[in-house]
Amino acid sequence: MKTMTCKQLGGACDQAFQANTFEEMAELSKQHGMAMFQKQDEAHLKAMTAMQGLMKTPDAMQAWYERKKREFEALPDDDS
Repeated sequence: MKTMTCKQLGGACDQAFQANTFEEMAELSKQHGMAMFQKQDEAHLKAMTAMQGLMKTPDAMQAWYERKKREFEALPDDDS
């Protein structure tokens, strides 16, 4: 299991997420983002706007995803 924060994943806070795969990590981040959207958290809304801009360019979004996945894979396991 590995840990990443909302900020490490492009978000706005230090909320930590733990997952075994990057896909699980991305899903946890997405759920957190939806909760922050519902709360209309200003810092998270700004981060979401930046991500939406990235999503307009599929190549840029894919590059971001691959970079974050490599970052996740390079992290030590939490029990190490």
